[in-house]
Parts: sequence; structure tokens; C-alpha cells
Amino acid sequence: MSTATRAARRSAAPHPADDHDLIRVHGARVNNLRDVSVEIPKRRLTVFTGVSGSGKSSLVFSTIAAESQRMINETYSAFVHGFMPTLARPEVDVLEGLTTAIIVDQQRLGADPRSTVGTVTDANAMLRILFSRLGQPHIGPPGAYAFNVASVQASGAITVERGAGRTRAVKQTFSRTGGMCPRCEGRGTVSDIDLSQLYDDSKSLAEGAFTIPGWKSDNFWTVRVYAESGFVDPDKPIRAYTKKELHDFLYKEPVKVKVDGVNLTYEGLIPKIKKSFLAKDKEAMQPHIRAFVERAVTFTTCPDCDGTRLSEAARSSRISGINIADACAMQISDLAAWVRGLDEPTVAPLLAALLHTLDSFVEIGLGYLSLDRPSGTLSGGEAQRTKMIRHLGSALTDVTYVFDEPTVGLHPHDIQRMNDLLLRLRDKGNTVLVVEHKPEVVAIADHVVDLGPGAGTAGGTVCFEGTVEGLRTSGTVTGRHLDDRATLKEKVRTPTGTLEIRGATAHNLRDVDVDIPLGVLCVVTGVAGSGKSSLVHGSIPGGAGVVSVDQGAIRGSRRSNPATYTGLLDPVRKAFAKANGVKPALFSANSEGACPTCNGAGVIYTDLAMMAGVATTCEDCAGRRFQPAVLEYRLGGRDISEVLAMPVTEAGEFFGSGEARTPAAHAILDRLADVGLGYLTLGQPLTTLSGGERQRLKLATHLADKGGVYVLDEPTAGLHLADVEQLLGLLDRLVDAGKSVIVVEHHLAVVAHADWIIDLGPGAGHDGGRIVFEGTPADLVAARSTRTGEHLAAYVGTSG
Repeated sequence: MSTATRAARRSAAPHPADDHDLIRVHGARVNNLRDVSVEIPKRRLTVFTGVSGSGKSSLVFSTIAAESQRMINETYSAFVHGFMPTLARPEVDVLEGLTTAIIVDQQRLGADPRSTVGTVTDANAMLRILFSRLGQPHIGPPGAYAFNVASVQASGAITVERGAGRTRAVKQTFSRTGGMCPRCEGRGTVSDIDLSQLYDDSKSLAEGAFTIPGWKSDNFWTVRVYAESGFVDPDKPIRAYTKKELHDFLYKEPVKVKVDGVNLTYEGLIPKIKKSFLAKDKEAMQPHIRAFVERAVTFTTCPDCDGTRLSEAARSSRISGINIADACAMQISDLAAWVRGLDEPTVAPLLAALLHTLDSFVEIGLGYLSLDRPSGTLSGGEAQRTKMIRHLGSALTDVTYVFDEPTVGLHPHDIQRMNDLLLRLRDKGNTVLVVEHKPEVVAIADHVVDLGPGAGTAGGTVCFEGTVEGLRTSGTVTGRHLDDRATLKEKVRTPTGTLEIRGATAHNLRDVDVDIPLGVLCVVTGVAGSGKSSLVHGSIPGGAGVVSVDQGAIRGSRRSNPATYTGLLDPVRKAFAKANGVKPALFSANSEGACPTCNGAGVIYTDLAMMAGVATTCEDCAGRRFQPAVLEYRLGGRDISEVLAMPVTEAGEFFGSGEARTPAAHAILDRLADVGLGYLTLGQPLTTLSGGERQRLKLATHLADKGGVYVLDEPTAGLHLADVEQLLGLLDRLVDAGKSVIVVEHHLAVVAHADWIIDLGPGAGHDGGRIVFEGTPADLVAARSTRTGEHLAAYVGTSG
């Protein structure tokens, strides 16, 4: 190419394709966003900050990512649409420059009993192929090593065409070798059911003998099938059944019966309970169902497979003395070392792919997990990092990765590693959008969008857009708190007693003996995977006196809201009923008072078959959810829909004095305000709350519990820097009121504020599980003997 040609090219106008370097959002009004307009640079790392409830998730997930996914879904055929979730278009005027969005959120991984870390990341699939090629003795194809594939055999006649219309019946035998343990069916545990928890044998079915949740005496699909099946006498007490009646009642194989002219399937109670309750993971059940299962069922390790889920044949096949169950039980960092030591040219590409996946686990800070770890037991942060693994080696570029607080559950020691991964995704030419509070992550951003200034109706606007340095000098809530540092207490509290733990061996704990002080704020810290949760949740005896608030998700439908979840609505309904001389059920949008048009939902959901469904405000009740007659009843000059539209702080004043004074409601509202949820409206659907809001809502419900020991699991998850101060105030009030507070936490502001620290480590997995420090924060900073100590010293600005 000549010099003249090069010069001509340089002076030519830029290519039109290079003009699309921004994601433009104009007029976003999703949830609490107030006509938000932003321009986000592509192929850069943009961090979205702001107090909890300011609208970060509404902008990033519910607007940008949701529209990207909706538009991609529209490219599929109408047939495929029928199998996909329907997505409505976000409420926004203009969205330009979108690219394919890959959402890596904190939703828990599927809680199927057969779902493990190995199955969700495809590492198990590669291991099965490896053993089918190299395992000795050879027992079959990869399915022979799969605990979710059963061995089957069948024989019969098949029809074979012989040409010219002639056919011939040929006897054929079929068999498939699977790796599933036949006794536990690949679950690793077997169950024993306590019949006394299923029914009261002194009663008959007609008298309501069943004590199973949801099995009412008039339930057509369950109880009446038994009562009217003809196999048992519904009027005879169960203890008086004959041997045959009892066998048919408990164990009969499925058989068709007719009840009121309807064909139904009758099945023995034991297999029915196993299918209804035991086929699901306990972690995924509603609380009252889980409580029933824990009462009625005892789970023990399967004696045939010793909990490995695998058949005897699968366990007999080995590579270098290791079978597939041993490999899956290894810590992933150890498994990677074992795979690296296999020198087999015939499977070199497979070994390279497996090693890449295993190394990704180690690189992302999850090397302490094992492949046989049930996926339902992972924390939200662990689940999010597990999902990241498949993207680390992806060949895709120019896509948008959306992360929801990727540092949740990470020790400061691990945050730098996460930052490196985010930057690597960006450097491959991708747009990375991160919703985050941690200043360490904000510091690496190319672009920052700060929302606020407050939460709920006081938020929803862009307070700042620009660089990190610009944010520091912007004067916004985030800018003012970005360089906040907690100080060590001058004086710590004196314990009033101790909670003794002796010989703790849960998970990776190594025979730990520790005395947890009572009457103080005790923080349990250490790197991710060091054994903190195992010590606190697995070793502190539950029951009377211990209130445990973990990170389990709140389960609620779009009809659930803070008023229903906290029990606030009961005293409110009774107060309305008493003031107006009517029954409380009228003031429930899920009961007699509901608008008949929308059934109390406030909106009408229109299913447009293959297209995205649409939610429109109900015209009859104008979104107020109640019948017009109900809204005529008032308390303190307000109707029930106006009360549900109040923020918590306003409702606290309303129910605190005057005609509407309701002490029971006021007490609940005070607790909601205490945990920093004063901006939430009482009727806001739970499905619209952020992760941090849900965590604190759960904490608020437990503040009324009578327990003397509070166990909190990372209460700062989802909290803005400015909100952590309020949380510390709440923890101090609990301790000053005579409670003992034990907090599992990484946030250095909480660690610095503690009266006593128990630090686990020194590493994760089998490199952890030991107490590496016990003492005050000042002693930890002075010693600098652990990773936590080093980071805490740097955090509080101690020189030396």
C-alpha cells in the first residue's frame, strides 16, 4: 500500500459503525425510576452505585438487560417462543445501542436433589467421558458413570420390514448401563418416614385424620381419593384397619379409581408423600412445608453407595487408584492437580478442557468446593461465581455482562481477584455493567453512574455520571462515603458469659474448640470457604434462645408485600374492622374485599400467547385492589388502599397516635424503620424488592423474637456504605438491650466495630477450618498475623 493511499485512509471520515459506542437510555420509568436518561460507554467497565432502593437494579436489570433479552427472544420462531418465558417491554422511551446481555445474578442455582456443582458446570460430564475411556475395569459408556442415569433392561418383539411390504417379528433385547445407585436413586440419602407425623391413627379419615400441610378433609385431589377409593373404610379409625387395609392405605401401587364420576389415581400414602415432598430439595420448600418434612422424615446416608449416589460398578472402575466418586469428593484444587498428573495423549483435548474448567474454579476463588457439593447449598455469592465459570473462557466478544454485586460473600483478600476477572472480561472487548457498593470495585470503574439521592420515592434519579475521581468530589451520598473508614472502638464490652463449642467437625472444621462470648457483638470472619458458616450454623445449637437470620431467599408471590410478610396487615385489618363494625376479611385484597375484576391484584395480566404478556392497571379499582364499598370504610380519615400506599415512616406516625393508634402495628413499623426500610411502601410487591431489602425485611421480622442470641449471616449484603452505619447502630442497640449478637461478616466496618473477633482460616477448604485468631479488633490489627488482620490494619489506616 502506497504512502498516499495510507494518508487518504487516515484523512477519510470515520466508519459509520464506529458511531455506536454508547448504550443510550432515555426516559426510563421502571419501578421508582423518574425519567432517567444515561449514556453508558461500550467496551468499558461501568459501576452503578447508590443507596439500597435507589433504582440501580431497576435501571440495569429491569430496563437494559430485560430489553436486550426481550429483543433477542423475538428473533426466535413462534414455536420456540411457546417454550420461553414471556417478557414485557420495559417502561422506557428510547433504548439504543444494546448488545446481547448475559446476566450473572445471585439467584440460587436449581435445588434439584441430583443437582451438584459438577452437573451445573459440565465438569461431571467431562469426568464421565474420561472414566469411560481410561477407567479399569471398563464398565460402559459415559452414562455408566452418571448418578442420574438408571440401569434398565427390556426385551420384546419388534417389527422389521423385509421389503415388498413383508414384515417379520423379531425378538429383541435392550439394556442400558447407568451409574445410578438403585437404592437411593442417585440422591445419596435414603429417607425414613415417621407415620405419626402423617396422621392421627385414633381418628378416621372422615374425622380429619391427616396432619399433612394442605391436606384438608374436603380436598378432592388428596383426602377424598383415600376416603372414597373403596380400599379403606373412611369411618373407621386408622388404628382399627385390617392388615390388608393398612397395606393398601400405605403402600398400594398406583391404580385408577372413580370419585364423583371423575377418574383419579389412587396411590399408597408412603409413595405419594415421597413423590410430593421428598422429590424436591428441602431448601426450595416453603417454610411450613420444610418444617413438616423435617419433623416427619429422617434422611440418612445411603448404606449401599455410602452417599456417593453411584452404583457399585461405577465405583469399581478406577484411574490410578481413584474412582469417579473419589474424584468428585476431592477439593477442586486437589482434583485439578490430579488431572494435571494424568499423561494420556489419547484424551489430551478432553484433559485440557477439564483442566481449564477446574482451574477456573480455583481462579475465581471456589477451589475449596467439591464437584459433589449439592448446588442448593451454595450461597448467593458462590452461585454467582459458579455461573461466571462458563464465561471466563468464552470466545464471545462485544456482549454485555451484567453482574449483581459479584463481591457478595468475598473476603477483602479475594476482592482483588474478582476485580481482575471483571477487567479481563472488559479487555476482551465486552461491556461490563456492575451493580456494586464496595469501594474496591468502584475504584476500578471506567465510568460510574450514581443513583439516588435517597431510596424508594426519594430516589430514582441520576445524581452523578462520570469518573471515579469525579464521584469523590461530587458531593453525592456515595461520593461523601466512598473514603469512609470505621475506627476501632476505644473500649469494648465485657462478656456476660460464653457459648462453648467443642470438637466442631462440620464440613471442613478441624475439631474446633472455641468459646463464643455472650452479651457482646462477636464477629466471625475469614476468607470465603474457611468454615465460618459451618461453625456458626452447623455448631451453635439451635432452638430456644437462638434466632438465626440467614441469606435464604424470601419466597412470596406478586401478591405478597411487606405488610403481609411481617404480619402487619393483621392488626391493621382488625383496627379497620373495629372502627367500622364490620369483619376483618373485607380489608384483605386476597379475600372478601378484593376487587372482583382483578381479584385483588390491582393489575390485569393479559397473556398474549407467543408474545410478551402485558400488565395493565385495573380500570374498575384503579389499581387500589379493593371493592368500592370497602374503600368507604375509614380509619383516621384514610381508607385501606391509602394506608397500603404509605411509606413505613409515615405509617409509623399514623398508627402511633390519634384515632388510628394501633400499638401492635406501630411496633412492627418501628422494627422496619430500625433496619433502614423506612422508605418502603407497605403494599409494594415483594417481587420488586432488591436483595438487600429482602435481607433486612427478614431481619426486621426476627427482631420481635424472644431469643437472647442473634446469629446474622452477612447482614451488610446489598447495603450502601451510608447504610452500614445505620446497621451498626441497630446491632449496638440489640447488644445494649441485653442480647448476644454473632455476625458472620467480611465488611471491615463491621469487623472494626466488633467487641470480639473469631478469625478462621488460614485458607479455604482443607486449608481452612481452624481458628487463627481470637481477640479484640485492636489486638488483631496489632498482630497482623492473619489475612483479615492485614486488611483491617490497612482499612483503619494503622501505620507500621
